[in-house]
Amino acid sequence: MPQRTINLHLVSDSTGETLNSVARATLSRFDEPHVIHHRWSLIRSRLQLDRVLDGIEAEPGPVLFTVADRSLRHALEEHSARLGVACLSVLDPVMELLQTELGERAREKRAAQHVMDADYFRRIDAMHYVLAHDDGQGVAGIHEADVCLVGVSRSSKTPTCFYLANRGIKAANVPIVPGATMPPELNEAPCPVVGLHIEAGALIEIRRHRLRLIGAAGVRSDANDYVDHEAVKAEIQAARRLCTQHGWPVIDVTRRSIEETAATVLQLMDAWHERRRQPAMPHEPEDPAADVLGR
Repeated sequence: MPQRTINLHLVSDSTGETLNSVARATLSRFDEPHVIHHRWSLIRSRLQLDRVLDGIEAEPGPVLFTVADRSLRHALEEHSARLGVACLSVLDPVMELLQTELGERAREKRAAQHVMDADYFRRIDAMHYVLAHDDGQGVAGIHEADVCLVGVSRSSKTPTCFYLANRGIKAANVPIVPGATMPPELNEAPCPVVGLHIEAGALIEIRRHRLRLIGAAGVRSDANDYVDHEAVKAEIQAARRLCTQHGWPVIDVTRRSIEETAATVLQLMDAWHERRRQPAMPHEPEDPAADVLGR
């Protein structure tokens, strides 16, 4: 049976990031959904909304919205009802639950999550930190980090650090290079150090793609330890032994998205801080983190 194609209208009075995330998360539960996205962002006046209403009428389909202004919400819902298309404010169920639990009404404030408050400036500061401490740069500044990621080349350290920076986390990363010693600052780091592990086959494919991008496709794999299977396997095993020796927890990123890896890093950070809030039992040493954290 051919799958139905639908038009999905995402209407926001802000950037639309919330709606995009909700749509992406829910549509991932369906098998290859045929959805045409219509993104309408920064809709804050009746003139702007009229353009949206014309678009919905031209290509009818369900409407998801995050609009704070009551008059605009009413016009959108009324127009959708007249066209016979479903219309849902995605934040209302959560808002109603929290209003009940907190015992107060939520403010009608658009783009409240994007204000330039202390959290905003913390994220900017974290982004600057990641840029200055990427790939082993500025190791002297590791003492300022909230977390440090270590791993072999192309094990997703940098994108994970940038994702964490968007959460306000100062994340440094240090590559584990065959034959090179790790900076002594890591042993004195007042933050958790987390290793990223990746299977040899997946790493080789990533590295070969990298070589193609930089115009090194002509390099023979058997003459290049960077993509030689045995050399890469030995490199990964050495990195794993290094993490075990230092008691650094390790995350297997082979089949993880950057978001999943970052979420696990945050969990390990919480566990690290929790252990330091509690006095260690004499007969219970800290977890050696000998096992790689898989999916």
